[in-house]
Amino acid sequence: MLRFMFVGDSMTIGSAGEHTWRYRMWQHLRETLGAGGFAVVGPRSALYDKAAGEPVSHDYADAAADFPRHHLAGWGEGWQHLAPRIADALTRDRADVLLVSLGLIDLGFYTNAEQTAANVHAFVERARAASPGIRMVLLPVIPNIRAASDAPFAAEVDRFNELLAKAVANLDTGASPLLLASRPPSYDIHTDTYDGTHPNASGEHKLAGAFADAMAQAWGIGGPYARKPPAEPVMRPIG
Repeated sequence: MLRFMFVGDSMTIGSAGEHTWRYRMWQHLRETLGAGGFAVVGPRSALYDKAAGEPVSHDYADAAADFPRHHLAGWGEGWQHLAPRIADALTRDRADVLLVSLGLIDLGFYTNAEQTAANVHAFVERARAASPGIRMVLLPVIPNIRAASDAPFAAEVDRFNELLAKAVANLDTGASPLLLASRPPSYDIHTDTYDGTHPNASGEHKLAGAFADAMAQAWGIGGPYARKPPAEPVMRPIG
């Protein structure tokens, strides 16, 4: 049985009333690996409650009763926050594969591209110290509203994504493989997010698909993502 842990920021934890891309991935894994072929682990389970300003909600949208809500994701948390926590998380909950989506928060508020890349290295080292055979799939920073309107920030995102690709190539080993997922080629902040950053239902499917397709192509895990995003995602104004 493969054990997966979702690691990420606000796009991964999700907020009250959302399905999250974690749910879409769980559906995909259940269809391709079978209900008994995998598990989802992690020290957290809540969604972010915007009214409370804390991760205290369990109001997932139409989630199946058996959906495992476990994760290691946090609203406003990035590589620099989760690198110090990953070893304890893996000691508490053994995982075989980490599905990681981080970087936007770091670049937006805390660290530049080079510093963020250094935190990627620290994350990998600490994950391997706790679980030497861990596999990791890392997603680059995807399109977002700030990068669309702030050229220097967009350049920093591009620089980090270059450094992330180099880190994956340099740190990949046979014992503990690293895999760089591709940014969803059709991802559009106007149709795949509700505010220019956080995924709506369509975006959730595309993020899950990025991880699923990477694992299927490189490692033969699961299969190509076949679940279809809504034809007409519900839009909220992008401010």
